[in-house]
Amino acid sequence: MVEVPEIPKVESLELPAKETALIVVDMQNDFAHPQGALFVPDAPKSVPAIRLLLERARQAGAKVVYTQDWHREDDPEFQIWPRHAVAGTWGAEILEDLRPEPGDLIIQKVRYDAFYGTPLDHYLHLWGIKHVVVTGTVANICVLHTAGSAALRWYRVVLPEDATSALTPFDLQATLRQITFLYQGKVTRAEGVRFV
Repeated sequence: MVEVPEIPKVESLELPAKETALIVVDMQNDFAHPQGALFVPDAPKSVPAIRLLLERARQAGAKVVYTQDWHREDDPEFQIWPRHAVAGTWGAEILEDLRPEPGDLIIQKVRYDAFYGTPLDHYLHLWGIKHVVVTGTVANICVLHTAGSAALRWYRVVLPEDATSALTPFDLQATLRQITFLYQGKVTRAEGVRFV
């Protein structure tokens, strides 16, 4: 039995809207819909929290970014995971309940990290972003790699745990540990995040 170290959490925090981007990671049908190819059972529970954050971010003028896992039919990742999020399929589409709005940025990525081989960092710099609120699925895979990559670029990372889902409770706790310990990010809940 491994004991998880205590994970520090903050009840609430205010983020400058003009310097903050909300990143919704891979909330696509293949991961977040019960009929999806790699359905994460806890993903639907995170939808209300993500929706709250989207509403607050948009009202305050914070930037909103969606990532989409985006694969070709012959993607070598299918040697690791079953076929999923194939470009242009229903499975690759973002959940209807979290549909992007005009002006939102959609980043299509071929690996776990939303910065890898994409223009994400370029846009965040153009916008003057200093803080990223990372939400979505899967916590210890695409969420963690994206949050870690952001931290390595000196963005300040916030992770609302109720707006994040994992395949197992252990995976979620391991993610929160890495975010707070290794990347010095803040863990909170969606209700506690204010864009000002």
